[in-house]
Amino acid sequence: MYKDKIFNYIAITLLLLSVASCKVPAVTQLPTVRSMPSKYGQATDSINSADVRWKIFFSDTNLVALIDTALLNNLELLTTLQDIALAQNNVRIRKGLLYPTVTGVVGLGVEKTGRYTASGAGNASTEITPGKEVPEPITDIFLGFRSSWEADVWSKLHNAKKAAYARYLKSVEGRNFVVTNLVAEIANSYYELLALDNQLDIIRQAIQLQQNELDVVKVQKEAAAATELAVKQFEAQVYNSQSLEFDILQQITENENRINFLLGRFPQKIARDKTVFTTKIPIIMNAGIPAQLLKNRPDIRQAELELQAAKLDVTIARAEFYPSIGITSYIGYQAFKPKYLFKPLESLAFSLAGDLAAPLINRNAIKAEFNKASIYQLQALYDYQKVILTGCVEVSNEMSNIKNLEQLYQKKSNESDALTRSIDIAKDLFKSARANYLEVLIAQRDALSA
Repeated sequence: MYKDKIFNYIAITLLLLSVASCKVPAVTQLPTVRSMPSKYGQATDSINSADVRWKIFFSDTNLVALIDTALLNNLELLTTLQDIALAQNNVRIRKGLLYPTVTGVVGLGVEKTGRYTASGAGNASTEITPGKEVPEPITDIFLGFRSSWEADVWSKLHNAKKAAYARYLKSVEGRNFVVTNLVAEIANSYYELLALDNQLDIIRQAIQLQQNELDVVKVQKEAAAATELAVKQFEAQVYNSQSLEFDILQQITENENRINFLLGRFPQKIARDKTVFTTKIPIIMNAGIPAQLLKNRPDIRQAELELQAAKLDVTIARAEFYPSIGITSYIGYQAFKPKYLFKPLESLAFSLAGDLAAPLINRNAIKAEFNKASIYQLQALYDYQKVILTGCVEVSNEMSNIKNLEQLYQKKSNESDALTRSIDIAKDLFKSARANYLEVLIAQRDALSA
């Protein structure tokens, strides 16, 4: 009869657990990811400049030295290293949950039970040793080990470890993304600095030429061949060019400080050779094919890893609806006096218990967590698609920019040569009284601007 009751209780418990697990929500079906185009515009070459290491791509030794310094000292990059350490530590935490927890325990307690209770009445007539009843109150000393472990039947803990590892790889790609942007920003600022150096030389040469022209006009005025108005106009042009010189000097200072900030150091001069501005330009750019973005762009790999982790989070949240199996145990020596503690047979105590638990009342909270994980998964998918689309657009824009800049550079170069020659022509015509001084000033202004 007693055994029948036990079996009935077990059957009822299993029935409740099965009912609790039967209504598990289905995983949200993700929309299909759009395929990438096969090429950028008309380009079909699969050679990709992104495969070239930056130390080979940039041949200027000063620039390479600056980038090397930044990779060691840049504060944002050092911060991302801490993000990697945190993600790596999270992987260790998730991995540790797969194994049983074992703790060493030294326990000391005291207890007094009421005489008119089952325990009190039983202890009152019990003799620990012949002629000695159970003391009151009674101490409890325990020395041993306790352990607990959740059996990962539904791979919930394994998936949590995989999700943590995916986010660790994401943090590594985050560092790579910072490195990519850092190298690009330093290179861009460095070449802008070289451009400003060359602009400064051009302006100083122009000031010298304009100063010479001013001296000539002053002599012509003394000879009654020019007016005071012409002198003031030439003088104003010299002042205007001198103001441009100080503006360029300020831009150079700000650009140097920007580079120093990226290098994680206080303001100082940036070592550079301005003569290599037009000789050590980077190699020809090749975009390759759009599919190579998946391999070469850290931001895309970041979004892909986050999507993987989000999918695992959904699986983990879904597993919360299933029953969990837990095992607890302890073993050690237990007695009410220290002298009895280490008697192997009498004081040895141990316990082994297992439990099967499933949610019954709090399913709405678990369902809410599942829905949240599903929403994050959709967000991760859309972010992944957005990053891929952004990458394709950026490469397409920059390849078009390079192509148009080549044509723009050639046209501006021709314009500069023509306007520079026009200065000499205007000066000759002015000396022969076939042009006025305003035409000389306009020619000098336009040439300097070009």
